Amino acid sequence: MPYPIERKLVIAVSSSALFDLSESHAVFVEQGPKSYKEFQEKNLNNILGKGVAFPFIKRFLQINQRFEDKVPVEVVLLSRNSAATGKRVFRSIKHYGLDISRAAFMEGSSPYEYVPAFNASLFLSANEEDVQNAIDAGFPAGVVLPSKVVNDDGDDELRIAFDFDGVIADDEAEAIFKDRDLPEFHEYEVNKSDIPHQPGPLADLFKKLSFLQKLEDREVERDRNYKRILRTAIITARNAPAHERVITTLEDWGVSANEMFFLGGMVKDRILTRLKPHMFFDDQRSHLESDAGDIPMVHIPFGIANRRDIE
Repeated sequence: MPYPIERKLVIAVSSSALFDLSESHAVFVEQGPKSYKEFQEKNLNNILGKGVAFPFIKRFLQINQRFEDKVPVEVVLLSRNSAATGKRVFRSIKHYGLDISRAAFMEGSSPYEYVPAFNASLFLSANEEDVQNAIDAGFPAGVVLPSKVVNDDGDDELRIAFDFDGVIADDEAEAIFKDRDLPEFHEYEVNKSDIPHQPGPLADLFKKLSFLQKLEDREVERDRNYKRILRTAIITARNAPAHERVITTLEDWGVSANEMFFLGGMVKDRILTRLKPHMFFDDQRSHLESDAGDIPMVHIPFGIANRRDIE
């Protein structure tokens, strides 16, 4: 029996993250709402190009094909469009075969308030103001940064990478790091190595992904030839001895990642170019850089690293 939405892993996505709306947005900015509506009506049957989040969303939805009896994941569209101008978006969704049926069209207003209404563990948008409003309200959200859209359709594996502090966990450690030097930070974390961190903005997303991985564990037990679809990684600037509290936290929550990288300040792109995740989440813009520009990056504007009163 399919899961009700209260038990599903739900991701909310804006049309600006899912599709390339640069041309439509230019019309809106330069000519206003009326011309924008006319433009969308005129181009109703012209399929929108894929946006930065498209490969991630497509692979995420394919999880349901592995668990057709449960249908454990769902994607909901949260859009600033009106229902009328949103018709082109849904026709593009149908064209690409994306199983998205639920939506909220806000006719120019921000849709972030409806993140908890849809039980979403993540709201992806290219609109920084919408995401910041969501984070300020305590909702899980991230800004999809511009990058090349890479269509790697060679396999079904979904690779998701996370920073730890300020993303999966709270920003307690980052606050300590900013106020003290590195040896003091290590001493603080070692002294608290047996005390789990409090959850961060994407903790619920990470926990539910871990639950899906446990479903895959059961499939492997039944069929040794089963090919896993989901692969998670934590990529953190921490190194030993501050690594232990990360492990303590995950063990306390009953979750784990397939791969963990403790980089000790190394540039994260050195790992990302090898891992090639379909999405990487970090709370610091300086870590969201890729020389090739082909890694989908999401900024989580949470915590002390993003305080607007810090110069």
